[in-house]
Amino acid sequence: MSKQVQEVETIFCHETGDDYLVVVERDGQRLFRAKLGLSETSAGPRPAKFRLKDGSSEEPRQPDEFVELARRAQRIRISEQTSRAGRQELTEMLGGYQLEDKTKAVRTCRYCASAGRYSPITTDTAIKDDNDWICHDCARQELERQLTYAGGSGEVTGAAKDRLEDLMMEVQDLERIVNLLKGQLDPDLTKFDTISATTDEVDPVRVDSLDLHADLQDLLEDRFETLLPVQSLSVENGLLEGDDQLVVSATATGKTLVGEIAGIDRVLNGEGKMLFLVPLVALANQKHEDFKDEYGHLVDVSIRVGASRISDNGNQFDPNADVIVGTYEGIDHALRTGKDMGDIGAVVIDEVHTLKEEDRGHRLDGLISRLKYTCEQRAKRREGYNGAQWVYLSATVGNPEQLAGALESKLIEFEERPVPIERHVTFADGQEKVRIENKLVKREFDTESSKGYRGQTIIFTNSRRRCHEISRKLDYSAAPYHAGLDYGKRKQVERQFSEQELSAVVTTAALAAGVDFPASQVIFDSLAMGIEWLSVQEFHQMLGRAGRPDYHDKGTVYVLVEPDTAYHNSMEMSEDEVAFKLLKGEMESVMTHYDESAAIEETLANITVGGKAAKALNDRMLGDVPTKHAIGKLLQYDFIDGFEPTPLGQVVTQHFLEPSEAFMLVDGIRKDAHPYELVADIELRDADL
Repeated sequence: MSKQVQEVETIFCHETGDDYLVVVERDGQRLFRAKLGLSETSAGPRPAKFRLKDGSSEEPRQPDEFVELARRAQRIRISEQTSRAGRQELTEMLGGYQLEDKTKAVRTCRYCASAGRYSPITTDTAIKDDNDWICHDCARQELERQLTYAGGSGEVTGAAKDRLEDLMMEVQDLERIVNLLKGQLDPDLTKFDTISATTDEVDPVRVDSLDLHADLQDLLEDRFETLLPVQSLSVENGLLEGDDQLVVSATATGKTLVGEIAGIDRVLNGEGKMLFLVPLVALANQKHEDFKDEYGHLVDVSIRVGASRISDNGNQFDPNADVIVGTYEGIDHALRTGKDMGDIGAVVIDEVHTLKEEDRGHRLDGLISRLKYTCEQRAKRREGYNGAQWVYLSATVGNPEQLAGALESKLIEFEERPVPIERHVTFADGQEKVRIENKLVKREFDTESSKGYRGQTIIFTNSRRRCHEISRKLDYSAAPYHAGLDYGKRKQVERQFSEQELSAVVTTAALAAGVDFPASQVIFDSLAMGIEWLSVQEFHQMLGRAGRPDYHDKGTVYVLVEPDTAYHNSMEMSEDEVAFKLLKGEMESVMTHYDESAAIEETLANITVGGKAAKALNDRMLGDVPTKHAIGKLLQYDFIDGFEPTPLGQVVTQHFLEPSEAFMLVDGIRKDAHPYELVADIELRDADL
C-alpha cells in the first residue's frame, strides 16, 4: 500500500452504523475502500481498527496505516450525512494528528456515500430527495426505479422519460416528479408550453358590400356586420367570382361559412345545387340539421350517406334537392351506381386533409376526380351549365401550397389563433385518469372568464363505452356525446352545453371534426382514434377546440398519458411515446399514397364512371396510381371486360370492396354461407363510414 499512500489525493469518510466508511481516491478514481473504527482514549478518539474492503470480504490492517494515509492526503472530506456526533468525533480524532486544516464537512450524494463513492454536490447540482440531496446520476437512477406505476401500468420510456428527467433537473426535486407520476397536478411541472395568440391584420369586409342573392344577403346582414378575417380573405381573393379555393384556418375561425356563402349563393342564382361533403355519418347528420335550421326557408336540404352493403338506402335522399349534405362515400356511391346528380354548382369538401389517411384517403382522392369528370361531362352536354366551383376546407395542413396546387385551387391561409392555448402533460393509468379529469373539470367549471362565462371541458376518448364511463364518474353535470346517440339526444347535449348547464361533454375522437362546443378546456383521455393513434393533424384540430375569443381568455389542454400502453396489439408505439411525438411534431403533409388494393379499387371505380377515360381520371388524382398494373389485375380478377365493369365488378365497386373481400364473399356464396355472416366483419370495420 506504500505507493498508493504516497499518491493519495482525497480521503472521504462517511458514517455507517458504529463505524466509518473510508474511500481513498486519486485523480477522481477510487483506489480502495476501508472500514474505520474509533475508540475513546485518554488523548481523545483514536483509530482502533482499519480493514480494507474487497467486495464482501475485509482485510485487517494496522490502525496506524489510516493515520499515515491521512497525513499524505491532500484533503479529507466528511459527508454531511454523517451525524453531528460522528462528524465531531472524526474532526476531533484528525485534530489530534494536526490534520484539521485539511478536513472539511461537505454536502455529498447520500446514495453515492452509502455505496462508497465520493460525490460532492452543490446547491446548483443537487437534486432534493425527501429531506436530503443527491447527485444527478443517482437522481436519474432513482427516477428510473420510480417510473413504474403502482399496479404495474407501465414503464415510462423514450421522450416521456427525457421530459421527466429534464423537469427534475430544472426543479431539482425528485419528490415533485414522483408526485407528478401519481397524478398530482403541479402546474409548473405539467405545463409543456403555450401556443401564443396571434392576429393577422386583415381588413374586414362589410356584409352589406357583398353582391349576393338578395335572400342570402338579407340573411347574412341580419347575422353579421362584417365578415371574419378568413371569410374576408376568401371574398377578396375571388370566392364570389367562382374561383376554386383551399381554405386552411384554425378551428372556430369561421371557414365553414366560406363554403356556405359560395354554395347557397349559386343555388339561389340558379347555377346548380350545392354538395357539402364530410368524412363521417355523424358529421353529415349534424350539418344536415344545421343547414335546414339556417337555410331551410330558402332552399331544399337533403342528406346522402353511405349505403348499406346489404341493401341500398340511398334512394331515401332527394337527388334533386338544392343542397345535399353527404359523406364522401355516400356521394361516391351515387356516382358508382350511375345516379343522375343534376347540375352541381358548388362542391364543398370539409376535412380535406382526410386525403392523407391510409384507409380512406384514396377514396376521397378518387371521388374528387370522378365528381370533377362528371361535372365537366355535363357542362359539355348541357348549354347554360358551366360546371362547379370547388371549396376545400381544413384546419390543419402541413403542405398547403403543394396541396392547393394539386387541387388546382387558390390557397386562402389564415393562421390566427384568437386566444392563447396552454398545453399540459401528466401521467396516469386508466382509472387514475378519471380522477384527474374530475378534478380538472371541477376546477375549470368553477372559474369564470373576464367575459362572464364558466369554463367548460371537452374530454376526448377512444370509445363510446369510455364516454359513458367517464361522464358517469364526474361530480359535476356532464354528458356523453358520440355517433351512437340519436339526433334528439345530441341536440339536447348541445343545448345544455351552450346554456352552461353541463360542465363537460365526453366524446370520441372520431367526432373531433364536428364537435362545435364553446369549450375553454380540452382533455385527452386517450391519444387514439379507435385502434389507431392520432395524427399530428387530428391532434392539433382537437386541441384547437380549447378557447373561444368571445367566451374565454385562454384555452387549456391536458394530455393524460398512460406509459407503456397501447389500445390494440397492432399499435406499434406506446402512449407516452406518441404523446411527445404529437406535442413536438410538425404537421404532416397531405398527399395520397396507393398500394395495390387501393389502386385496383379506384381504377375500377373510374372505369365504372368514366369508361375509357379511366386513365385520365387516374392521372388527375393526387396520388400516383399504377394504372397499367391495376387494369391488368382487374382483367385477371374478372372485374372488367374491356373498359366496362363485369356484373361482379359492378357489385365490388358499388359496395367499396377490396379484392380480398370480394373473393371472400364469392367463396362464401359458393359455400351457401348466410349473407349476414359474410358482411358482419366488414360492416363492423366500416361502421363509421
